[in-house]
Amino acid sequence: MKLLFGDIVVVEESLIGVVVKSWGAAIVGNRPPYVEVYVRNYGAIKEYPLSEVERYQVRHKYLDDDELGYQRNGEREP
Repeated sequence: MKLLFGDIVVVEESLIGVVVKSWGAAIVGNRPPYVEVYVRNYGAIKEYPLSEVERYQVRHKYLDDDELGYQRNGEREP
């Protein structure tokens, strides 16, 4: 999944954030691709490995259990 500046994402299971910067894999060392995300609940920018970030698909401020289920169903390949 390719994330770009301004994409709305879900981090840490149910927190909503906005991608402010995307980074590819490091040429030197073993750092995987990661993104910097502004997380409103923290009021700060945090770094997350790309593998721990999901594109936000449900249009509500916070995700409850039902919405988390809808999010997962939408990510499945047909």
